[in-house]
Amino acid sequence: MMLGILGGRVYDPRNGKDGEIGDIWVKDGRVVAPDDVDRATAQTVDASGLVVMPGGVDIHAHIAGGEVNSGRKLQPEDHRGHERARSEDLRAGAGGTVPSTHLTGYLYSELGYTTVMQASAAPLAARHAHEELEDVPNLDKSTYTVMGNNHFIMQCIADKQPEKARDYVAWLLGATKGYAIKVVNPGGVENWKWGKNVAELDDEVIGYGVTPRQIVQTLASIADDLGLPHGVHIHGINLGRHTSGRTTVEMIEALDGHRAHLCHLQFLSYGAGRGHVHKSEAAAVAAAVNAHPGVTVDIGQLIFGNATTMTCDGPLQHVLHQTTGHRWINSDVESETGGGVVPITYKAGNPINGTMWLTGMELFLLINDPWRVFLSTDHPNAGPFTSYPQVIKLLMDRDYRQEVFESLHARARRGALLPELDREYSLGEIAIISRAGPARALGLEHKGHLGVGADGDIAVYEECADKEAMFARPRYVYKGGGLVARDGAVVADITGRTFSVEPEYDKGLEAELRDYFKEAYTVSYDNFSMLAGHGLDTEIVACG
Repeated sequence: MMLGILGGRVYDPRNGKDGEIGDIWVKDGRVVAPDDVDRATAQTVDASGLVVMPGGVDIHAHIAGGEVNSGRKLQPEDHRGHERARSEDLRAGAGGTVPSTHLTGYLYSELGYTTVMQASAAPLAARHAHEELEDVPNLDKSTYTVMGNNHFIMQCIADKQPEKARDYVAWLLGATKGYAIKVVNPGGVENWKWGKNVAELDDEVIGYGVTPRQIVQTLASIADDLGLPHGVHIHGINLGRHTSGRTTVEMIEALDGHRAHLCHLQFLSYGAGRGHVHKSEAAAVAAAVNAHPGVTVDIGQLIFGNATTMTCDGPLQHVLHQTTGHRWINSDVESETGGGVVPITYKAGNPINGTMWLTGMELFLLINDPWRVFLSTDHPNAGPFTSYPQVIKLLMDRDYRQEVFESLHARARRGALLPELDREYSLGEIAIISRAGPARALGLEHKGHLGVGADGDIAVYEECADKEAMFARPRYVYKGGGLVARDGAVVADITGRTFSVEPEYDKGLEAELRDYFKEAYTVSYDNFSMLAGHGLDTEIVACG
């Protein structure tokens, strides 16, 4: 199939196009040069006056797996009013803050997104996560494998065996069909199994004598040593606490030049304010990010309204349950991690929620390089991904941002930097933070751009003054050159690809792992791995 999108205003930052008029040609799912197309037989679209961008790339969202499925079941009322009936070509689904699998794919298509990365998967639950991802249409995707409280890795660190830790990480990524190393509250989740947590980078993990600092440094070094396409993906310590801004800066410095991605940074950028209300430490955190070029971040921008918090950070979720009184799910995963789910409603009139909102905005505006700060709501933790158009409007429209700021509780507004920040994002910068930047940080060479060889993932928008309306209703969305959404409504259900990595490792480790599984797991070594018998066909992204 051949497709030509002609005469549009092309925003393709990776290839230096910032609104210039041009044509995009797609053949057999990939962007090609004009000379490689038979124009007489190609399907063409007149994009005159329209904005053309690569398909959106979401670097961090919770869309599949055990925690997501638990979130759906925990609050059936969340789906009321968000139902979608089955049609001839499309599946039924229910939405709210945690949409069902098919509706998740449809809703992303309706915003112009074509690639989404599942933010975490416990190794034991990876099979379930992949089964759900396979049921999410119209998206290419993968998972990050959770390792920051893994018993085998912590024992390797304690025993000063970094080579064994590296081989184990490489084996584990292959066995779980993962894409990157995910760290969540390193050491704190393990300590929670003893009713405790960690508060500083040099606190001790019970039973292992290692520290959060050692865990993060080891895994960051391993990610670079293995040549993983994406650096270690970190949810730091003290999330939500008034000490989080300080320890986030310390975490960035502890990385010592290694590549790393800090996720949902807004939740980790607070300081001590008056009374029980935090204050924003966005200025200090942004300065640390600006000073360390190997670090990328996504913001986890808070959106006022209903949300569902879900994370492997079990102690955090217990505190949130106690604070809000809302229903709660807790889980502990043997030898690996833990987690929890708590529904929540964010309100502009709540001083803490207001501080969270403005912290995210300040981070977006204070981090200088748009290639290193990416659009996210940590879906569905700070709000659903369907709110991305609202976040884009906040970034592009200072007057609208000020209007929302003035609606916040007075205690949240006190001392805020936000009113002093006049910066407004351009369309080119929006294309970076939602497309080109995440794709580059993920090492996905065929994503986030419209140069020759790129995937034919394209979003076409009708430009208007209201940027929320513009990005909420793309005129056309193409996945691999095939139309999947028109005028903000999904029109097709196609199967996407799953990406994974398979780094090399010393196969001599496998004999030790067989013995280890007999001692530490309730599943066998052979049943744990997805490398045998699962039938999941992934596209392997090269390490190096």
